[in-house]
Amino acid sequence: MDIGSTIRKYALQNAVQFKGKANPGTIVGKLMGEDPNIKSQMKEIMPQIQTIVAEVNAMNPDDQKQALGEIDPTLLEKNKKEKREFTLPDLKTNDKPVIMRFAPNPNGPLSFGHARQVMLNWWYVQKYKGTFILRFDDTDPRTKIPMKEAYDLIEQDIAWLGVHPNTVVKQSERFDLYYGFAEELIKQGKAYVDTEDAEVMRELLRKGEPSKDRDLPAEEHLKRWHMMHDPKGGYKDGQAVLRIKTDLKHKNPAVRDWPAFRIITDGKHPLKEAKVWPLLNFSSAIDDHELGVTHIIRGIDLSVSDERQQLLYEHFGWEYPQTRYTGKLLIEGIKSTSESRKLIESGELIGWDDIRLGTIMTLKRRGYTPEAIHEFVKSVGLNKNNVNVSLETVAAFNKDILDKKSDRFFFIKDPKEITINN
Repeated sequence: MDIGSTIRKYALQNAVQFKGKANPGTIVGKLMGEDPNIKSQMKEIMPQIQTIVAEVNAMNPDDQKQALGEIDPTLLEKNKKEKREFTLPDLKTNDKPVIMRFAPNPNGPLSFGHARQVMLNWWYVQKYKGTFILRFDDTDPRTKIPMKEAYDLIEQDIAWLGVHPNTVVKQSERFDLYYGFAEELIKQGKAYVDTEDAEVMRELLRKGEPSKDRDLPAEEHLKRWHMMHDPKGGYKDGQAVLRIKTDLKHKNPAVRDWPAFRIITDGKHPLKEAKVWPLLNFSSAIDDHELGVTHIIRGIDLSVSDERQQLLYEHFGWEYPQTRYTGKLLIEGIKSTSESRKLIESGELIGWDDIRLGTIMTLKRRGYTPEAIHEFVKSVGLNKNNVNVSLETVAAFNKDILDKKSDRFFFIKDPKEITINN
């Protein structure tokens, strides 16, 4: 396709539909809908989109309609018929209450990229009059170390977005629950304590071959499990992990006998002290069952988590929640949470609301409205495509909202009195 002509067509169509102002984010979605492979070129195409949208937005509405009619008159008719209201795809509920969760890692406040997940979950819960759970996935004391103040900051962030959880859960307070289910699996012969060298085990799993420990009696694995927990002796970091038994010939090597618990004695968790830590695939699966979660929205990059967790559910005879996927929301120029944290700790940034960051706190400080973020998320929708955008896209939504309710004042610096004759 002629990319320039296609961008102009969609920009004109969007401008005619929305009071003369086209939105670059919508153009991105239209292009990807026409050719999903174009996302790999989006970084190069985005400046062209911005330029053409600016040209179209500078036209008066009548000229926009005329130009669109010259390209494709049917698009004018389509605009008249299109419903502008955002709608969520229906869920299969089987007449049961809908329970959904938003599960951030509290290693910092929410970034703008989190907005898509939190809002989609919230809107579904509202649509079905269900239950919204805020669950802090805080069981990593080494890599994504939780930040004590982030728990409150995240609650403040989602409240500003208009989201009000029915329940707030911290995984760091639920270790006894996870240990109990792990022990049950060991007794059933569905989990085992593996002492193979990590590199050796990785190669065995790649080949679909078992660990030397896999088929030892359940009693031996239960003894080893208790040795993992022994605070004064037993196994040390890296010497043993608890694995969930799966099919060693599974087509995806990442699903084969995946790890569920590990030993970490040098962690820096602000709220929890422990020797044996659950990995996210185990704790998340247990919580989803125990909290009654019926539907999950997660990133397409986490689809392997579904495969692992479904096998765990099969071990227990549970029904797995229905899952929908979204692509990643990639914001140009926004630093990751870990990068931001280092810059704050070094003093290069003033804090989590530094205007050079892309946190929800920053957007609030810069004058963005929750409604603008809502409208942006609606424009992106619920689909599996990764979306590359800039904050300028959100700014366009923000401008539309503020224009309708802002007072305007005029000011003359150093005025001089003049007399006008005739």
